[in-house]
Amino acid sequence: MNWYLGIDSSTQGVKAEIIDVDSGVIAGSFAVNFGSELPQYNSPSGFLPCGDELIRRADPRMWLDGLELLFAKMQKSGLPLGEIKGISGSGQQHGSVYLNREFFDALAALPAGKDSLAKQLDHTFSRRTSPIWMDKSTAAECAEMTAEFGADNLRNTTGSVAIERFTASQIRKFYHEDAAGYANTAVIHLVSSFLCSVLCGKSAPIDYGDGAGMNLLNLNTLKWDESIAEFIAPGLLDKLPEVTASSAIAGGLSPYFERYGFAEGIPVAVWSGDNPNSLVGMGASLPGTAVASLGTSDTFFAAMSQFKADPDGYGHVFGNPGGGFMSLSCFTNGSLAREKVREMTGLNWPEFDSAAPRGAGGKLLLPYFEAESTPLRLKSGVVSNFDMASAAPEDLSRAIFESQALSMKLHSRWIGDDFRVLRLTGGASRSVGFCQVLADVFGVDTEVIGVSNSAGLGAALRAANAAGGYRFEDLYPVFCGAVKTYRADKSKAEYYRKMLDAYAELEESSR
Repeated sequence: MNWYLGIDSSTQGVKAEIIDVDSGVIAGSFAVNFGSELPQYNSPSGFLPCGDELIRRADPRMWLDGLELLFAKMQKSGLPLGEIKGISGSGQQHGSVYLNREFFDALAALPAGKDSLAKQLDHTFSRRTSPIWMDKSTAAECAEMTAEFGADNLRNTTGSVAIERFTASQIRKFYHEDAAGYANTAVIHLVSSFLCSVLCGKSAPIDYGDGAGMNLLNLNTLKWDESIAEFIAPGLLDKLPEVTASSAIAGGLSPYFERYGFAEGIPVAVWSGDNPNSLVGMGASLPGTAVASLGTSDTFFAAMSQFKADPDGYGHVFGNPGGGFMSLSCFTNGSLAREKVREMTGLNWPEFDSAAPRGAGGKLLLPYFEAESTPLRLKSGVVSNFDMASAAPEDLSRAIFESQALSMKLHSRWIGDDFRVLRLTGGASRSVGFCQVLADVFGVDTEVIGVSNSAGLGAALRAANAAGGYRFEDLYPVFCGAVKTYRADKSKAEYYRKMLDAYAELEESSR
């Protein structure tokens, strides 16, 4: 057996995918939901309730308990976990974990402990809660970073302008609010490198993919940027783990995990963030394939051979686990906006989806029911070039599908348009109407991939690559095949070229 394990620690739970490279099948899939299965953490949505909607934090001990519960489920399944040849993982990007000097000795002592990971490591947290990607409480710190370095310099150095959810501003806020806690911090990990450290029994590196989501990694040198780090907080460079390529082996599996049936010392490849892992899990780490993940927020990402920042500052650049870089643009108003417009029509989803082809073209809207990330808008508000209140249901359906597809195309042009196929995942990839519109707007065939846990699958493929030497180009046809293809209607190219110009004008006029 050549089995490899990929773990995905996401916002609401932790999942696992075991792939069998020999037979080309997924040998097992497992999941733990934090809210329902770990109610003691009072985090029904994966984060702690807070009266301030800008603050979103989680208890890192919940991630440890979730990991152990996941392993217990895997062991109970009866699968021969001892046959697993390598492990890697995915962590929700931008979350950070703050640990004191006792962390290093506690990791090394894990095999002798009888208590859970959460209990054995409880005394090692210098900050009891971890800010996660949903946190938006660092606007002041981002403004300070921009004033010090300039938006263009930050973008061309770290791949992104100063972003509230990114780790640099979160660290600066912690230093400002709790200088003693910061001083007591020996190492600052990301969710990915923290859980990788626990598996290895020693402090693990941060990979380029996840490290690029911190506003601290210089993507021109692939080293921590000394000037930015020193501005964020004194002595920060000494608190950051080593940064390394995504293909590196962080260490061997700690003997602690023999209790779940794993073999001691099997290779653990460095973990990465959920977006870089999803790039791999979608079979898109090689140039030529772009991905749209259609969820609560929509994201558009693709491999890049060279580092190139978005000149408008909306997009981001991360490390690509397959080598080079990846672009990513996040559209806050994804499925949320589609559902809001559907509710206006009074149609159920199948009716709404099938109505789009009958709608009148030329109707556009900016569906900013919430403040949008791409393009950045400080305020929400729906803008349209037609009267939405009196519009026919089919017109509204076509308008939201076309407008969102045009927005993706408009704000992905900085990446380039040399990809040959667009792959779709997420809940809205089941929408026939939206998938066809995306194919026609981008002018390329659009594939729906039968992958529900692309980050977990990507982690498993990365484990096979790093620990087993398997090439991604050989693994992708086996594990990342398309289940449905939408052919682009080339006769609509001129129509959508004009529509793209009209959408850009509408967006510009709304500023």
